[in-house]
Amino acid sequence: MAAIGTTRRKFLKTIGLGGAALLHRGRTGLAGQISGRAADDESTHSVREEARDIPVAHECDICVVGGSCTGVFAAIRAARLGAKVAIVERQNCFGGTATNSLVNVWHSLMDTEFKRQIIAGLTQELMQRMKKRGAVKETGRSRSAGFAFNSSEMKIELDEMIREAKVKPFLHTFFCAPYVRDGRLEAVVVQNKSGRSAIKAAMFIDATGDADLCSRLGLATYVRDQLQPPTTCATFSGLNLPAGKLHQLLREHREEFKLPEGFVWGRGVPGSDVYMLAGTRVYGVNCADAEQLTRAEIEGRRQVRAIMDILRKYAPDNRIALQALPSQIGIRETRHVRCRYQLSGDDVLHGKRFADAIANGSYRVDIHHQDKPGITFKYLDGTQVYSRPGHTSASSRWREKTSTNPTFYQIPYRSLVPPRCRNLIVAGRMLDADIEAFSAVRVMVNMNQTGEAAGTACYLALDAGVRIVDVDTQKLRRTLARGGSIII
Repeated sequence: MAAIGTTRRKFLKTIGLGGAALLHRGRTGLAGQISGRAADDESTHSVREEARDIPVAHECDICVVGGSCTGVFAAIRAARLGAKVAIVERQNCFGGTATNSLVNVWHSLMDTEFKRQIIAGLTQELMQRMKKRGAVKETGRSRSAGFAFNSSEMKIELDEMIREAKVKPFLHTFFCAPYVRDGRLEAVVVQNKSGRSAIKAAMFIDATGDADLCSRLGLATYVRDQLQPPTTCATFSGLNLPAGKLHQLLREHREEFKLPEGFVWGRGVPGSDVYMLAGTRVYGVNCADAEQLTRAEIEGRRQVRAIMDILRKYAPDNRIALQALPSQIGIRETRHVRCRYQLSGDDVLHGKRFADAIANGSYRVDIHHQDKPGITFKYLDGTQVYSRPGHTSASSRWREKTSTNPTFYQIPYRSLVPPRCRNLIVAGRMLDADIEAFSAVRVMVNMNQTGEAAGTACYLALDAGVRIVDVDTQKLRRTLARGGSIII
């Protein structure tokens, strides 16, 4: 596609991008070497990091912080439009929850009645690419899963897509801090094997999942009192028990092995005898906090071993063997960013249409409770189910029956845009949504679309020389549609 034109070049010039070799901030420098001197007034609680110059490792139009599929899709969409894009990821591969956390299920691209396709774009493209390698199994008319895939194959495919789009990748690279000059986000400071450096850009996308960039910028964020608990998945071979028997053994013997009551599900890895099992639940942690994240990782792995110990003791003929543990626990929820609009449960459950809609979804409201075991499901047809393993599901209605029901919901652009921020947008699960809305939209096929929208919006903002908040949303929707998204 055509490169960004003259307007963008003027825009870059006005904010001072180009030619700088070092970043400076004087006494309040963003990074430095520990001097060995303790702070005068807090000698036992802090050390002082002296200011120093930080080399600029890369300059680009758009920098994406976070390399989940959401972040990757943001980078690719912007790069395909002609932007120069960099992406920063702290792990050794791209894909986030789908790869690093071993969650090998994406949900349906169809509406709730399976009559109309409502999601396409890079989600569909990636599944089609992986099908050619026998790495995907598609499930028709399922509320629980549209695709099961091989997470390791996805890692390689995402590498290929990044390479083809000519996106500059930074793996094993941690985001450290924003660099702000004259009230404007001008760069992000990162740390990797080569030391500390900066990436300068005109536009930034926070796709960290935990809103790390937004939080460190001091933007308004919030954390719910009842966060949905994380889960450590694992893959096994030799797991040949029927699902009902597996659930029974875990329910009957969980107290002996200190396994919390939660929810158990899983999927086979296509083309293998390996099975991904999600049977753990870590309560009472906020994984945006370093100490709590550490505790969650260790506890999640302990619970995986507890599951194996139960099966080895009470189903000894089952030759279960642990094949892989995730490089990161599966995090459902941490911080959210206050944006121009908070998506509500009523918006989702009543299928509200938005003039600035950039994503569609049909996955049910799926609340993983912090204060009790099990899950509450709410559906767009007005039904509701509380499901607790080993107990009869409690079915009811959250509204009276109607002659027609919505078959999908939407996410508006406004829910990705922090107010008064000129050159930053969010993508992924830190979007602004209440508990019910978030419990539906948080799944990957929905969040992938927010990435595509964020990358496209950054390109359009640069091309027009406007703020993120001022992007023409109708042009955004048309550009997304031309790029393969389904825009309704």
